[in-house]
Amino acid sequence: MEIRFWQKDNLRTGLILGLLAPVVGLFGYYLWKFRLFTLSEFFQVLGLQKSLLSGIISISLVMNAILFTIFINTQKDKTARGIFFATCGYAVIALCFKWFF
Repeated sequence: MEIRFWQKDNLRTGLILGLLAPVVGLFGYYLWKFRLFTLSEFFQVLGLQKSLLSGIISISLVMNAILFTIFINTQKDKTARGIFFATCGYAVIALCFKWFF
């Protein structure tokens, strides 16, 4: 039985993709700029440099913007809505980090 994850048009698929895409963006940024460091050192640097953290969150959310655009253009509106909700959640978390930490 073949699962066509990308072809589904539902909110759950969008939420899953919207939650995973920024993580993929974060690790992509790590591999691009910090591959000489271990993951633990990378997260320590993120903890020390808050401006770097908000920048990385922004770059990670670009992954969601790309997915959102793809699903809107293919008229999978429910999936796009899930991606949008996940992006809003990440944006609130990013603002909390910027203001309170």
